[in-house]
Parts: sequence; structure tokens; C-alpha cells
Amino acid sequence: MTMRFPTLCSIGLIAALLPAVAYAQEPITVGPNGEAATPVAELELSDAEVEQIRQGSYTAAFAWHELYDWSGAVAQGAKDEFDRLGIKVVAETTAGFDSARQQANVETSMALSPSILISLPVDPAAGASTYAAALQGGAKIVFIDNAAAGLTQGTDYVTTVSADLVGIGEKTSEAMAAALGGEGKIGYIFHDADFHVTNLRDSAFKWMIENKYDGIGIVAEAGMADPARIEDIASAMLLQNPDIDALYVPWAEPATGVLSVLRQLDRSDVKIVTIDLNEPAGLDMVQGGSISALIADEAYNIGVYAARAGAASLLGKDVAPFLVVDAVIVTADNVAEGWQQSLHHDAPASVLNAQ
Repeated sequence: MTMRFPTLCSIGLIAALLPAVAYAQEPITVGPNGEAATPVAELELSDAEVEQIRQGSYTAAFAWHELYDWSGAVAQGAKDEFDRLGIKVVAETTAGFDSARQQANVETSMALSPSILISLPVDPAAGASTYAAALQGGAKIVFIDNAAAGLTQGTDYVTTVSADLVGIGEKTSEAMAAALGGEGKIGYIFHDADFHVTNLRDSAFKWMIENKYDGIGIVAEAGMADPARIEDIASAMLLQNPDIDALYVPWAEPATGVLSVLRQLDRSDVKIVTIDLNEPAGLDMVQGGSISALIADEAYNIGVYAARAGAASLLGKDVAPFLVVDAVIVTADNVAEGWQQSLHHDAPASVLNAQ
């Protein structure tokens, strides 16, 4: 799966070289505005409510940041839930990580008067302008991962649906400990950007390693503001710290760049643990390469519950401000099941056939 944040650097959302967040106490998952996390399973619709929605002739639209494996799985989850609820999807757009294009897409979609708009903001700071047409048109807005700034939950938008971010960090630390057999030295590469999702995941991983695994230590840290520089970052870290046993990389796309560095340096002894699914990382993992585990959120369920939240709002039901799904540790042993749990479709044939 392609990580959904890499090109934010190019559109001015990221402040350069921000320090990683540090926690004195164990972190907890909160929303982009500090909202308490609520498990998605708490959002239910009764049979009578489902029938009421089905009789409402409601419609929905998507204004995506970009479409790829992860967002495609989110979209499919939402479409399947909308189909169950009798809600017709009338528009689906992708912005190519261009905030101006996303605003235009929202305006174009709103010409069709959708009852619900599901979107992951390209530029949260531009929220008021990006979603002005949806606000004026009265659509029930449901955000994915990050809420647009300047909008009020419960009034301007329904909720934000994401993953248990600290849970992902915790599972990543568990996978790292398993890869190292409980002992070893880690190189920690974090997302050096002001982005809630990655900041919390990275910091949770670091806190867990430093506070729960006595035999494992972080011996080198480096921030990655631009994923295109990952090979330079990883090369420098490994050359300066040749005793590193494993690397934490914040998501799977740059992790494939780290794989190239390890091959160039002939460092097959170094393990990688990262987040999200994609074919090159999965293939390396099942072939017994450097990648030991991939931690993935339940992307399909994010879509299911985003659609359900929008529908619930149409009925005037209160929806918790920040809904979260679980995550799964995917290894060579459960790659087929893990891919299904996360994305709700089969792993690539190359990955399955390499087992």
C-alpha cells in the first residue's frame, strides 16, 4: 500500500525539520484536535434505521486526496456500506495531492447535491475554502484521518475516521522486538513533519521501545521530511552506526528505498519494520528478506464506518468526534490473512506465489 502522506512536503503543509514529539508518559490515541478515540464498533444502526435510510433517496460523493491501494480500500469499504444502505454514489474525484484541485473537485461534486461527502483533506489548513461548497450545500462531511482546520465537529462536519495510531505504534514495537529476539540496536527514522497521524505513530513506537523493551535500544535517530531523500538518510545512518541491527521506517514506500540501500551496502543482516502494505515490501518479506513485518490498519473498515457515520448523521444521530479502527501485524506467516483484514482483498499474486 502506498502511504498517503509523502507528497505533503511538496504542497507546503510541512514545516521543515520539526522535532519528533516526545512523551513523558505512555501516549494515547487522540484525534487531530485532541478528541478522545472511540472504537468504530460503537457506531451501530438498527434495522429500522437502515430501512429509514434506504427510503431516503440519499446520495454520496468522494473527494479523495489520491487513489491507490490504501485509499482504494477505504473507498471500497464506503461503497459497500453505501450499497447496503441504499445510498447512491454520484461522484468520486481524486486531487493528486493538489489542494486547489481538491477544492475544485468538491465544488464540481456539490453541483450534484450529494447528501454525504467523504474526504481526506490534502491541506487541512485550507479547510474553510476547500470545503466551502459542501458547507453551503448542506452535505454531511466525514473526514478520513485528519479534519480540516477551522471547521467544528458536530456542526460543520460529522466526524473523523482513522486508526488507533498509538495501537499501530505499539504493534510496530512488538514486531520489532520479535524480529530482534528481544535484543538489539535500532536506527529510528521518523517522519519529520507536522502531520498528526505519522507523528503519533512514530512517537508511540519510540516510547514503547524505550519503556517496555530493556534489551533493545535506539542508537541513532534521523528525521525524514522528504521521502525522496530516504536513501541518503538510511545510508548515512548505517555508515555512521554500523552496529545497527534493525531500522524503523515510518511507512512502506520509503522502506522500499531503504531496501535498496541495504542491498547496496550488502547488509542483509539488518531488519526493517514499517507501516502499511505494498507489493515490493510484501514480496521482500515473504522471500525472507530484510523486512520482518508490516503493520497495517483496517483500511476497508475505515471506509465502512465513514459511510455509516454519514448515514447516521442524516438521521440526526450524534456521532463521536474521532472513530478508530484496529490494526494487524502482517508477517510472512499471515500475509494472505493480513492483506484481507486490512484491505479486504487478496494480496498481490507475486506475494502469494512467493510463499
